[in-house]
Amino acid sequence: MTDGYPVVPEALLDGWDERVREESTVFRLSTVSVVGHTVLYEDAALCEALERAGVADLLAEETSDDRIVETNGRGDYWRFVFATALTFSPPLTPGIGPASLRPTVVAEARRSFQGDLESRGFENVERGSSQRARTESGDRASLVKYTASYPFENAPTDALDVEGWLAVWSTGGSFRIAGGVYPTGGLDGLLAGLDEDERPPTDPNTYRDELLDLIRAVE
Repeated sequence: MTDGYPVVPEALLDGWDERVREESTVFRLSTVSVVGHTVLYEDAALCEALERAGVADLLAEETSDDRIVETNGRGDYWRFVFATALTFSPPLTPGIGPASLRPTVVAEARRSFQGDLESRGFENVERGSSQRARTESGDRASLVKYTASYPFENAPTDALDVEGWLAVWSTGGSFRIAGGVYPTGGLDGLLAGLDEDERPPTDPNTYRDELLDLIRAVE
């Protein structure tokens, strides 16, 4: 970590713009506060294309300040990746290791992530089954998929369908949370007004692979 923040390898961040870097209390346990240092990156090309297509006024508004991924007044993260390093305040007492808190941290992270999507205006948020994954550093992460949709009233498409992934793991005595969201349907409709050479790639399979590579690479 650098200054408490997780590290995402620069080699994987080509085309991603950093939008958030902040410290906040993400949730509280019975005796300690869980503090997160979070970085969030957005697909810069997609954001610019949506702006050129004239859909900026359709973006979700902030409705909650209690979330893992704070957007600082922006609600237009439709393809993003974030990473959070958790610390405990006060520090855990001797004899209480991260392993004993893992179930609680995983449950709270999932609750916060789902709440974050709902507060952005996404509907029909559904969580899939949990699975195990290995990070690049060899840690075992709990990984879960989410699906949701963002409805429109006055747009070339009725809704934007998205898929999200959230991973939680312990490493070096602390926890990492990493995840993100990408469109799986409706995006081409929103970009319909652009010429072909103005549209960024929109393949959801590529989006998924890139997101999972980024999640696994978080340190």
